[in-house]
This record gives sequence, C-alpha cells and structure tokens, in this order.
Amino acid sequence: MNDRELSCNAGGQFMDRGRMNQNGVVQPLLTDLYQITMAYAYWKSDKIDDQAVFDLFFRNNPFHGEFTIFAGLEECLKFLDSFHYSQSDIEYLKQTLPEGIENEFFEYLGNLTAREVTLYAIDEGTVAFPRVPIIKIEGPLIIVQILETTLLTLVNYASLMATNAARYRMVAGKHVNLLEFGLRRAQGPDGGLSASKYSYTGGFDGTSNVLAGKLFNIPVKGTHAHAYITSFSSIGELKTRLLKHKQTGVMEDLLEHAVRHRGMLSHVLDVSTEESSEGELAAMVSYAIAFPDGFMALVDTYDVKSRETEQLTQDLLSSTQNDIKSKKDGKSGSPSKPQSHNVNGQKQRQPITNGKSQSSANGHKTHNHKGHQNGTASQNGGSGGVGSCRSPVKDTIYDTNLSTTTKTAETTTTATATATTLTRTTSNGTAYLPKYVEKSFRSGLLNFSAVALALNDLGYHALGIRIDSGDLAYLSCLARETFEKVAERFKVPWFNKLTIVASNDINEDTILSLNEQGHKIDCFGIGTHLVTCQRQPALGCVYKLVEINGQPRIKLSQDVEKVTMPGNKNAYRLYSADGHALIDLLQKVSEPPPAVGQKVLCRHPFQESKRAYVIPSHVESLYKVYWKSGKICQQLPTLEQVREKVQISLKTLRNDHKRTLNPTPYKVSVSDNLYNFIHDLWLQNAPIGELS
Repeated sequence: MNDRELSCNAGGQFMDRGRMNQNGVVQPLLTDLYQITMAYAYWKSDKIDDQAVFDLFFRNNPFHGEFTIFAGLEECLKFLDSFHYSQSDIEYLKQTLPEGIENEFFEYLGNLTAREVTLYAIDEGTVAFPRVPIIKIEGPLIIVQILETTLLTLVNYASLMATNAARYRMVAGKHVNLLEFGLRRAQGPDGGLSASKYSYTGGFDGTSNVLAGKLFNIPVKGTHAHAYITSFSSIGELKTRLLKHKQTGVMEDLLEHAVRHRGMLSHVLDVSTEESSEGELAAMVSYAIAFPDGFMALVDTYDVKSRETEQLTQDLLSSTQNDIKSKKDGKSGSPSKPQSHNVNGQKQRQPITNGKSQSSANGHKTHNHKGHQNGTASQNGGSGGVGSCRSPVKDTIYDTNLSTTTKTAETTTTATATATTLTRTTSNGTAYLPKYVEKSFRSGLLNFSAVALALNDLGYHALGIRIDSGDLAYLSCLARETFEKVAERFKVPWFNKLTIVASNDINEDTILSLNEQGHKIDCFGIGTHLVTCQRQPALGCVYKLVEINGQPRIKLSQDVEKVTMPGNKNAYRLYSADGHALIDLLQKVSEPPPAVGQKVLCRHPFQESKRAYVIPSHVESLYKVYWKSGKICQQLPTLEQVREKVQISLKTLRNDHKRTLNPTPYKVSVSDNLYNFIHDLWLQNAPIGELS
C-alpha cells in the first residue's frame, strides 16, 4: 500500500500530500471506464509514442450571461502532480476490465505518470468565453486521453460555481456581505466543499462550512437556528443568568437587565410585552451569555397567527379574486360604493380618489420575478408600494393588496404561502404587513433589543439580527427604523450600525427585487440557489482532440456549434483604448502574435460575412505554461489572490457584457489564416453527397 492509500484511509478525504493539500478522491480511477479501455486499444495499436493536443473549452456561457469565471486550475495541477496508479488500483482494474487484456498493459499503467505532459492554461480567476480553450494539454496520446474526465470534473463545477458567485456579488453590490450557507443542500460533501471554496473565489465573504474554513482558510460565519429559540419555553428554564461585566469583572444578572429594558422598549416600540415570547427572551439571554461579544439573533421564530388572522387571509384572497373577476367582466368598482374588507371583525372602507382605489391612484404597480419566494416582488422605485420602506402609520387599514401580480394571486394555492405576501396600505401609499406578521417579527425585535441593551450595560456590543422569512424588504426597513429609535432614545449610537442578515431561499432575482425596493439588509446568507446552481446545473466543458503527430483534427457536425476548431492554437485578448477587453483572438501557433497599434483582421470562426479590423491598444497573451517535465512551472496564487483576480478581470469587461438583462455578447474571433485553415480542413473531411 503506497503513501496515497495510507493517507486516504487515515486522514480522510483531504490530506497533505507533501507540498499540497490534496483531495484524496481525485485520483486516476476517478474517471470513466472508456478512458481506460481506449488506453488499452491505443496501447494495443502501438500508439504509445503518438503525440496529441487536446483543448478543454465550453460552448456557451452559463446563467443566460455573457461571461464565465475560470476556476479549478490548482486542483488540476495537483492531480497531475500526484497521478499514479497504485498496486490496489491495478488489481482492481484487472478484475474490472474485460478478460484477455495483456499483463504488459497493466505494467505500463503502473509506470504511467504525467511527467511528459505539458499543460497551458489561462490564469485561474480570469474571465473566459465560449470556444476559447481555457486549458490546452499536449503529450503522449494515452496519458492525455486518460486525463480527460478528471480534468473536466475539476473544471466544470468549479467554473460554474465561481461564475454563479460572481453574479451574486455583482447584483448585491460591493457594500453588502455575502455568506455561503449551502452545505446542507449541496450535492454531497465534495459538492459542499467545492461550493464553499469557489463561492469565495467568486466574491463571497465567508461560509458556514467549518471544514472548508479549515482547508481553504475561508472566514467561517454563522448564527443559530430556530431550534435554539424554540428549545426554551419560559424564563424559568434559564439555569445561567449571570454574566461578568467586561470592564469591572463583576457578575451581574443579564436577565434582570433585559427584562427592565424590555419594559422601557415596549413603550418606545409600541409593542406590548404580553405579545412577545418569554421563551424567545430566555433563549436570547442564554445565547448572549454564551457569546456576549458575538451576539447575533434570529428574530422571526414565533408567528402569533390567530383564527382572526387566518380569516383575514381568506377574506383578502376572496376579495382579490372578486376584484380580478370584476375586471375580467369589465366591471370596475363604482365610486359611490367603495369596497370594504372585514379586518379583525371590523369593516374597513377603502378610500376613493378620482373614482379609483388609493393604490391605483398612487400609480402602484407590481410584478413578479421568476423564482421569487420572499414576498418582495414590488417594483415601484421605492414610492411606497408593496414591500417598500416608508415609515409605517400605525393601526389604520385603508386597503388590502398582494405583493405579487394579479396572475400570482390567481394561482396561489395555499393560505400559508400567501400569508407572507399580504399587506395593508395607508392613505399615503405606505405598505404594511398584516398585524400578526408585524407583531411576530416585532416580538423578536423587542426581545433582541432588550438583550442587546442589557449587554451594553455590561460593556458588550451586540452584532445584529438575522431574518429568515417574510417580506425581507419591509422587515429590514422596520428593523433599521427600530434600531434608529433605540439608538436615539437610549443614547447608544452603535445601535444604528447593527448588522441585518437576511436568508430564506434567496436567489439572484430576489436580490434585484430587494434592491429596487430600497432594502436595509447588510448581509445575505445564500444556500440552495447558489450551491446547486439551480438556474443551470452544469457548465458543459468539453475536451476535444485537435492535433495528433502534428496533423490537425476536426470534429464535424450538422450542428455548427459542435464543430471543433482544429490545430494547436494560441489565444490573445485585445483591448480598446478605454482599457476594456474588446475581442478574443485565436491563431495558429505558427502565426506571430498581434501587435499593439497594428490593424488585425478578426473573423467569426464560421460565418463568412462577420469580420472586422481591430487596432488593439493592448494585447494580452492568455496562455501560460503551468505544467511541464513533471513540475508546476508557475507560482500558484493563494485563494485570496485568485479571488482578487476575479474582480480585476471582471472590471476589464464593459458593463453591457455583465448586465443581468440582455447582456451584449462578447466577441470571440479567429485570425484570417486560422479561418481559412478551418474551412479548408472542413471541406476536406466533409463527405460529398450524391443525388440520383
């Protein structure tokens, strides 16, 4: 048993293979069976000394965007560095491969390494584009063929994940923190670890994954779950109430301080202490004692929904559906007969302005983002529509509305799903949540603020809150308003800067919608949609033979997209005078590189009429030799440096290439010489049909 096997069995999945931290799962047997059967066929055909060139590239950018972040290169180099079939690998292959394979072939595999392979690649963290090879492999045919599947699995998900994370970073903005919370939803432990690593590469600020923090030196962040809050039912369950004062060292009763502050806060925030949860308060006090310098609490655990509020939900749904039916029938509400709704047992009249309901008079319109699940789909520029952040006017219900479109209201299937999107609107257009949502959330705010002020009495500063449900735009604004009130009333300026973290199945569209509504969220915790890349689960990198023994090879297809560009090529990025990347150019390796200030004819690889002259202000050669003669040839960057490279590379793109809606495609071209070479070879290899 060799060192690799010993370290795998003893050290688990990731271990130290000498100079590099290596994933023990990534080994020569992590491949498709046909790679090894082809290797035997090559060997049997006496093609051991054939020299081949393979291109690794993708055909389309993911997520309906126009850029991709290249990632996974370091893992590819680690794989080459450790490539070796162990004795147990050989024994397993003897049992698995078809009978009749000669023993000499297994001896050949046992001595096979990547020493004769040369790997060219663009820098990890660089923006990449379709058809431009991100890795180019040269070497003996058998070994470079065997590398295919493993290199693809190391690059495909890594690049997809880094790209997804970079898109989240762009829509969130540079001043909002992003945390990856996806381990529990990832495709197994390897998917979870890779997601943590490459989301950090793409621009996230931390992860909840503790092992990823250890392995990759990523900041680890987390709060607590609803379970911690619900594990307490009363303050009588608190077994520890004392906390040492940070400056004096005197033990004091934190609960006593919290209860006193809660009494004062109930008047300031207009929330009765009877409406707040005693168990929630006990849980928060307990957690604050455990982490006085890192107190961050989940504030939306308890929902005090009653039968009245359930009836309100049904009344609102029924009323909305009747309004929809009236509009379909061409019957608009009569100005002389305003609509009314039964709210908490009282009739509430809907005010009329110029024969229209108040929400219509204010010009409110709502739309629904695909994949939106947080009740934050209003798009009115912060003008006070559903989910907006104006200061609320208390205890007056003039109108009811839904925070999704009419179409959404028609297709709502459960009262529970709809309840989080119901709002109430005041005469000035301010949107509300129903009372039970507001009060359940404000119970958490009341208890958190009381415990935070209690900590302040003892010399500590709380960190903030996490919101995990409901209308995130509205609730974040309500929380920020609450913190501002507390800061002013109790003379604690740091309360204004408390962090508001939002989670709850957030995706790219959710953040865009929240941005439109002027949310007050400081940090997003994102899990499922990030790590599973739900909008597109695979990048689709391919690995194609383009040259063997100096002779070009081309794959033909009726689908032009699948036709390969043959031959050994170099890639260059040409920049315009304003410093932005203008076009990527592929050339034969025998051609001289393009020169700054000199006109270059750039052609579409397959469309004859698409061509343009480019005079570059800067020319960047994309490929570097990363592996040759059994050694890594470049100083590998740290994860922090790759992360920085991503942002630097993205800045070289124009904004219209990066925008989320209808981005401008980035141009990839070939030289005139390569264009003619491709099409001549195409004609030589394409069969000639016969008509009869």
